[in-house]
Amino acid sequence: MSVIDQIDLAAVQIDERDNVAIALRAIPAGEVVEVAGRRITLRDPIEQGHKLALVALAPGDQVLRYGWPIGSATQGIEPGAHVHSHNVHTNLSGEEPYRYDPVQFPLPPVAEDRWRFAGYQRADGSVGTRNQIWVIPTVGCVGRTSQRLAAEANRRHGNSTDGVLAFAHPFGCSQLGDDLDGTARILAALACHPNAGGVLLLGLGCEENQLSALIERIPEPYRARMRTLGAQFSLDEMGEGAEAIDALVEQAAADRRTEVGLSALRLGLKCGGSDGFSGLTANPLIGRAADAVVSAGGTALLTEIPEVFGAERLLMARARDEATFHSLVELVNGFKAYFLSHGEPISENPSPGNVAGGITTLEEKSLGAVQKGGRAAVVDVLRYGERLRRTGLTILEAPGNDAVSTTALAAAGATLTLFSTGRGTPLGSPVPTMKLATNHGLAARKPDWIDFDAGSVLDDGLDATAEALLDRICAVASGEPARNEVHEERDIAIWKRGVTL
Repeated sequence: MSVIDQIDLAAVQIDERDNVAIALRAIPAGEVVEVAGRRITLRDPIEQGHKLALVALAPGDQVLRYGWPIGSATQGIEPGAHVHSHNVHTNLSGEEPYRYDPVQFPLPPVAEDRWRFAGYQRADGSVGTRNQIWVIPTVGCVGRTSQRLAAEANRRHGNSTDGVLAFAHPFGCSQLGDDLDGTARILAALACHPNAGGVLLLGLGCEENQLSALIERIPEPYRARMRTLGAQFSLDEMGEGAEAIDALVEQAAADRRTEVGLSALRLGLKCGGSDGFSGLTANPLIGRAADAVVSAGGTALLTEIPEVFGAERLLMARARDEATFHSLVELVNGFKAYFLSHGEPISENPSPGNVAGGITTLEEKSLGAVQKGGRAAVVDVLRYGERLRRTGLTILEAPGNDAVSTTALAAAGATLTLFSTGRGTPLGSPVPTMKLATNHGLAARKPDWIDFDAGSVLDDGLDATAEALLDRICAVASGEPARNEVHEERDIAIWKRGVTL
């Protein structure tokens, strides 16, 4: 549904069932456009990425994009009129019943030698795209200390590894129950990441997130490349921290990149600052890359659960078995209940930037967003803070917030993340976070943010652009820095769900 056959048109109908078209450029009122065999005179000016009506719609009629409803008309809409939040309302309300009705799509085979990258093979069988030393504080009180230790270590060690990184955060104390558990799970999962050739866990001493308890969450084999330090119990935490990092650097410096196939890649899938082109260019393109990785025996990881509302049935139908289906249903309805329990509607999305870019309802946003998952079967469902268990396409519990969800992807084990954006963002995560611009304009305006111009889908087609993207993915996985790495945009954010003491 994302293939565009006539890219010379001013607007395009994505699916033959759609009663709206997407403007490929700004179109003034009065211009006559030809879409899907219809000649339509524009009643309103239509901005790039926004929608125009192809047929007359009565109040209550379903508005269709991608062949699916994205909301209902709230008033009469004439052909050629602007279709947006002033005349369309969401259909979403709350939890829903679902039925397992499986559909499987065969994935095209990927030539084993076509796309390969040079990665770091780890003892647990995983492969990192970086060989870094990570300093992970247990609590916000030593967050700045972790950053000072990392900065000093980088000055001492230069290019001995791919860098020493500190991941400060404000949590780890004044938390209770599940909220504290979520913080501990994320930090423990990060400590096991393939991109970390060594890890220093830095505690304070009096925090709720005790260093000794955190270590117990980490399987024994990973502790061989780990050091710990409790700042309150040290006479010189900076000196002892430096010695610990020096030992980790010496150990990691012996690691070497070896060539591997796409089967070794763990690809995180993310979107942020979406616009009307996201579901037309960048997200279908990411879906093609994800399918190639999965077809080769690798792993793709999709999250942002609130941004599948309205499109969740497309993912549920691809569950590999009924148990996976029920896990996904529980996750989706549980997230809806989370919204409702706080007195918030589940459709409190899209954001102001999304609306300005042409996205009208959450259903429309979700139908574009789930395309990042391609057509592969859903093989697993993970809760927040859990780590990857199998290859294939996995769905991960996390909110839509960019910083929180990219951190959750990294903690689950993604070694490189693809991040589509129509509005642009410099944000990064602990792993290479490649930004794909949905349109040429953004790629030209923000070259320091953007790693790949997905607007090329409209020029060169989806297949050719997907091949170019896979080439770029392999280059970055082999060590070429992503833009977030060039600008040292590599932070974490933890999902805060409970009271603060």
